[in-house]
Amino acid sequence: MTRHAIIFHGTGGNPDVAWYPWLDRQLTEGGYRVERPRHPGINIEPIAELLPKVLDAHDFTPDTVLVGHSGGAALLLAVLENLQDFVAQTILVAGYCTRVNESEEPVLQDTYDWDRIRAQGGDLYFINSVEDPYGCDADQGRLLFDHLGGTQIIRNDGHFGDHDQPFETFELLNRLIR
Repeated sequence: MTRHAIIFHGTGGNPDVAWYPWLDRQLTEGGYRVERPRHPGINIEPIAELLPKVLDAHDFTPDTVLVGHSGGAALLLAVLENLQDFVAQTILVAGYCTRVNESEEPVLQDTYDWDRIRAQGGDLYFINSVEDPYGCDADQGRLLFDHLGGTQIIRNDGHFGDHDQPFETFELLNRLIR
């Protein structure tokens, strides 16, 4: 069966910014079927309203690799908790699981079933920066690692792409996806 990857953009983002199109090309050339969905409700709609739409819009199988950036990474926590089947791999870039700044965070749940997320997430990777302008930093990555195990990678690359931080390629991410 063909491997499948879904790349979830972050809060206020879209699937055509930062490293998302580049990663799509790299994975497609490697034989993956890739989705870069547009979910404008990430971190705008309450997770209880957004989650069913996301679950209905995609197929999640043992051949699926999930990649989430920022708010998209936080969304994947709820997705994994509610899957009927496990996925092969999950990579959370600038991920977080608690409120990281003064902004509202409707993508977050009050509590998580960490055991279920761990069981459903496959090989888990957390990539965070020492410093992140939004607070999605290495401490948040460590919190995810403490809850879920997996592999924590700490860089010094800001938010890994933003309106004022071009981040057109992401070689490390491409190497991690198998």
